[in-house]
Amino acid sequence: MGTLPRAVHPGAWWLWALGLATAASRTTNPIVLALIVAAAGAVVARRRGDAPWALAFRLYLMLGGLIVASRLLFRVVFGGGGGVHVLFTLPEVPLPAWAAGIRLFGPVAAEELLSGLYDGIRLAAMLICLGAANALANPKRLLKLVPAALYEAGTAVIVALSVAPQLAESVLRVRRARRLRGGAGKGVHALRAILLPVLADALDRSLTLAAAMDSRGYARAGTTPRPVRLAGGALVVGGLLGVCVGVYGLLDATTPRALGLPVLAGGGVAAAAGLLYGGRRVRRSRYRPDPWRLPETLTALCGAGAGALLFATAAVDPADLYPSLSPLTWPQLGVLPALAVVVAAAPGWLTPPPPAFAPVPAEVAA
Repeated sequence: MGTLPRAVHPGAWWLWALGLATAASRTTNPIVLALIVAAAGAVVARRRGDAPWALAFRLYLMLGGLIVASRLLFRVVFGGGGGVHVLFTLPEVPLPAWAAGIRLFGPVAAEELLSGLYDGIRLAAMLICLGAANALANPKRLLKLVPAALYEAGTAVIVALSVAPQLAESVLRVRRARRLRGGAGKGVHALRAILLPVLADALDRSLTLAAAMDSRGYARAGTTPRPVRLAGGALVVGGLLGVCVGVYGLLDATTPRALGLPVLAGGGVAAAAGLLYGGRRVRRSRYRPDPWRLPETLTALCGAGAGALLFATAAVDPADLYPSLSPLTWPQLGVLPALAVVVAAAPGWLTPPPPAFAPVPAEVAA
């Protein structure tokens, strides 16, 4: 929707990614999870630009693969014999009596391996969905969305957000410099030659940016009274903790109902009150604010729609979301999960293409 290139509001990408992560948290079906990851990858492939942070998505894919492999290894090492279909048997390591209930190696059953595989894929899919938001949203423009009550933490936040994008850019710069100098080392020696310059360069550039912000008076308390700042911060922190507990209560069906929607609503009200109370004496001006238009609304609705469809599937036919391990059954793809995947991938065609990234030359930045 829209033919002229422009940057999509970063908040829309994060709302979309959080919706996808919520959808992934509601299922262990590997088919549905793989399709959710594919939908996120398709949107990233179509709508990421050439900015440094757009290169981080492959790192999240590799981290997701590492999570799956570690879950499988965990099941093999700490005993995966809880099933009837034993695939192979490893020599069991005897443990002392005080470690009763823990087993090292031994028989490995298909049920335990599949359980670890499903859990690993779900965690990896949630991480990759958030990685898609990091690859699509400009982290520096995302700081404009920070409420005025939290502006004192702006320096620390911008350092944290700018380190990861600068790491991706520094890796390319260091590798290019090594090729120009004829560096062809491999293994641990090459890793040491790349890793240390990359970390030093990324951290130096982030600290330089923080120093520039501090020299311009950013994140200073000004005339805001200390009691106002403390009261606003306490309300915000307490409210956000309540929101986290409420979200966990909604996602986990085994928790009491009182920890779900009531705690979420109370935490949201407390956080909103803290933001309003703490930011009423802070005046901020905005230069070139990001517009929120129809593509942003559709993107956020697509993320929320994908999560809602998975919630509906859990109420209608939970067997489509949680394949049986006893007895073993093949995962099935239902109609609602398939529709959720289509909705999740829609922002790749509903949003305008990204503009070209124009980095600041080194001589200008200096």
